Amino acid sequence: MTNYVDWKFATSAGTRLVPPGPDVSPEEAVEAVEEIRALAGQAVEPVAATSRLRAPGDAPAPLVIDRRTWIEVNAASMSGMLDPAFEAASRRKTKEPSAAAQAVGSKITGAEAGGMLAFLSTKVLGQYDLAPEGDPALLLVAPNIVATERDIDAVPRDFRLWVCLHEETHRVQFTAVPWLREHLVTGARSLAGDLMPDSEALRTRLEQVTTQLPRVFSGDSQGLAELVITPEQRERMAQITAVMSLLEGHADVVMDDVGPEHVPTVATIRARFTKRRKGAGAVDRLLRRLLGLEAKMRQYRDGATFVRTVQDAVGVDGFNAVWTSPETLPTAREITEPAAWVQRVHG
Repeated sequence: MTNYVDWKFATSAGTRLVPPGPDVSPEEAVEAVEEIRALAGQAVEPVAATSRLRAPGDAPAPLVIDRRTWIEVNAASMSGMLDPAFEAASRRKTKEPSAAAQAVGSKITGAEAGGMLAFLSTKVLGQYDLAPEGDPALLLVAPNIVATERDIDAVPRDFRLWVCLHEETHRVQFTAVPWLREHLVTGARSLAGDLMPDSEALRTRLEQVTTQLPRVFSGDSQGLAELVITPEQRERMAQITAVMSLLEGHADVVMDDVGPEHVPTVATIRARFTKRRKGAGAVDRLLRRLLGLEAKMRQYRDGATFVRTVQDAVGVDGFNAVWTSPETLPTAREITEPAAWVQRVHG
């Protein structure tokens, strides 16, 4: 098998490049971690009551981690997700590169992956790690939560619980709906494998770069991946994006619906957090666009609109029909046309 990415080197590079977290004393760090862990437990019941979904009793508890651990976990997950695609691409090659070329190339791509992970590790507040080859778990990144609450001048306890409500919703989605994780992993792996072109296809796709580059910089795309995908692949990517929009939008709706009773300053937090998302610096906005994070922001908006519109039409139980099977997930068109989903699923 051709070694495309040296994931060990990516982890090493990422953990060296990652900037330090907020300035806190050891005592403050321990206190923050303990409170976030406790609030994650407090989020379970209100999320279950609001979403009418409940994680099974054997679902792993959330993990409160630092940035370096986030990089290590995500490097392992990316390896589990992408290595099967790399192996498939390797089998399509008529000539394997030399061992020396593989070693150098995998170090270069490993360094690039490490740099990307270092950047993202400073942005993520929480994540449900799908762990394609391991044990999935909910991750809460303590230094980023503390840095963000300071940045928007939020009441720490309120902001921490607000984040935990969002992330607990993701834990519920993937544990109360047992087929969902495998559905996403299989779809992402399939798309990744198809995105690995042979040399002839790569030449054709590289010709698309000059025409697609303005779209990437506009932020109206999935990032650099848009440069070398075909229309058919773009359609498949749009379907995966629709599911991600559903998940993120559902988590945003639940966290805000739970909020008024459990998070006294939720309205202030939401307003300041939304403003912060829009107020990134020029370099940060550029990186977000190249990595497709601008599209990620649209997922929250489109998904939340879908969830609220459907719940207004058929109630929470009617909305929860979305978790029945892969066939009841919204299509790329339906995520922005909720009435079409209601008509298809509920008649």
